[in-house]
Amino acid sequence: MENKTSGMSKGLHVNCSMSGRHGFIFTFIPVVYGCNFVIGIIGNSMVVAVIYRYMKLKTVANVFVFNLAISDLTFLITLPLWATFTATGYHWPFGTFLCKASAGLVIFNLYTSIFFLTALSIDRYLAIVHPVRSRRQRTLFYANLTCVLIWLFALLLSAPTALSRDVYDIGNSTLCAVWHRSEHLNLLVTLSVLKSVLGFIVPFLVIITCYCLIGQALLGSRGLLRKSVRSREDETLRMIAATVLAFFVCWAPHQAFHFMELLATLGVVENCQTLDVIDTAMPFTICISYLNSCVNPILYGFVGHNFRKNLLRLLGCTSGQSSNSISSKMNANSHCTSGLLNPPSSNNNSTPTMKTS
Repeated sequence: MENKTSGMSKGLHVNCSMSGRHGFIFTFIPVVYGCNFVIGIIGNSMVVAVIYRYMKLKTVANVFVFNLAISDLTFLITLPLWATFTATGYHWPFGTFLCKASAGLVIFNLYTSIFFLTALSIDRYLAIVHPVRSRRQRTLFYANLTCVLIWLFALLLSAPTALSRDVYDIGNSTLCAVWHRSEHLNLLVTLSVLKSVLGFIVPFLVIITCYCLIGQALLGSRGLLRKSVRSREDETLRMIAATVLAFFVCWAPHQAFHFMELLATLGVVENCQTLDVIDTAMPFTICISYLNSCVNPILYGFVGHNFRKNLLRLLGCTSGQSSNSISSKMNANSHCTSGLLNPPSSNNNSTPTMKTS
């Protein structure tokens, strides 16, 4: 971690200069990035195609999942750049604009992903726990408005990251990095805290609360639900729960080491061996976090029966018409709890820090 310098003048002296620079990183990480790119582009493109062609944007859940897939696609297009950056020993040949845009899209995807998953969880909570009372709020208009607000809020939160990135020539290398000037330290610490709090902790508290309340409601109403409705509702919940769990598993290691990196930025951690552990682990935790963008379509295929059926139609593996509608109800007076991906049948001093996130 090249995190302590004596200045920006020629011959820039850097302590712990070999921190995190291990040969296997420059070989293994680009390969994983490449696999993530191929699988993620194909998988999320299929999600977009299946929803747009067969399932339509006629339910709140479909709108959120569709936007989540679009968000993943916008991020995935940057992976070849990060793969090249790592394979060449942290050399950035793509210029300032792509450096800023790529760094911004990484954080942008983090925020949009967790916000859309939070919106999905809240939608399920309203649909199951308050099916009648939430009818006026759970409409396509409010779903699309929520998506617009999420895109704008994520853009606002990721803009400082993009603006703080720049290209620096150090020796024979050109870095896409954040320069930790002392006058900008407060801004960098604020961005790091926001990334952990708004991009991870707060959304997960909301999601966990929603699922606890949903579980309580389902346990208390098992006898009131028809078997077919119960199985469809369970499939919807399994799909969202699997997606949320995947996000947690993929992003939790990176958030943990991100916190340790924050401590290093503040000077709490200065030992070169500790910094080497952090800087060696960070590329791998980033790799794991990037897996989240390609794992969601796989989860839809394994967990979502209706999505799997429509995907087979898209691929030409079946010619039969699939039933794209369900009517998930908590009771006879509920008309709004349509399942995930299932449209209803009715219209109802300074530091160059080399990191990619």
